[in-house]
Amino acid sequence: MHDAVADAVGLTEEDRQALLPSKSQAVYKNRIGWAHDRLKRAGYSTSPRRGYWFLTDEGRKVFEKYPNGLPEKELDRVAYPSRDIRLRQDDSDGDDQQPKPSTVDLQVEQSPDERIDEALRELRESVARELLDDILRASPRFFENLVLDLLHAMGYGTSRADLQRVGGSGDGGIDGVISLDRLGLEKVYVQAKRWQNTVGSPQIHAFMGALQLKGADKGIFITTASFSKDARKAAALAHGSVVLVDGEQLANLMIDQGVGVTNKALHIPHVDSDYFEET
Repeated sequence: MHDAVADAVGLTEEDRQALLPSKSQAVYKNRIGWAHDRLKRAGYSTSPRRGYWFLTDEGRKVFEKYPNGLPEKELDRVAYPSRDIRLRQDDSDGDDQQPKPSTVDLQVEQSPDERIDEALRELRESVARELLDDILRASPRFFENLVLDLLHAMGYGTSRADLQRVGGSGDGGIDGVISLDRLGLEKVYVQAKRWQNTVGSPQIHAFMGALQLKGADKGIFITTASFSKDARKAAALAHGSVVLVDGEQLANLMIDQGVGVTNKALHIPHVDSDYFEET
């Protein structure tokens, strides 16, 4: 895909050799990756497995409608989905010569710190989506182990050995068990559901039933999807404590705990005013 796009836009060999300031990736590959991220967010493309990109039905319609490229207004919407972009005014208030706001204008209005904060938020959102895509492509067993790794990183269990995967046929809806003390007297039971559909109250009631059979009053239900209102109500009425973690929260917890992600230090210089205080 990278080579095909580079050929299509006529990148020279010198262009293709240019690296990001971090030297971690070629600039053109980084740009293509972000462009595809925007297309996915707009619903125009999908990635069913790593390395494979496909236009969605909606994406094909847009391509047929704009065979020579997206018009500027649509390009702004796709390129900056999380920013409140002021659309160019088609109906000016009497002054046709008045300059119309552009994306560049919006960027100038922000301070450097604001632009950094926005970029970090944008990166976090992109990584969160990619994490969920990767989880959905992985096996159920991998997801169950990932959930236990995450819970251990969050401080559950005195050691990783205190978190055991028990998923499989006849598991009764329990995928993992966490021993909160060294003797295993206090346990938390986990269900990890790798779904794309909304989890409803029947699944929560089934989990609560499995907890009851174990004589347990603490459970964590983690999914890659979301929970319905009825599901959240059912968990709130549970005897004991049933915690629900949806896909968005799961991805953010993975980022916060460094599970499945790596972090790069960002050094932002600020003048140390205390240094210049003369005593």
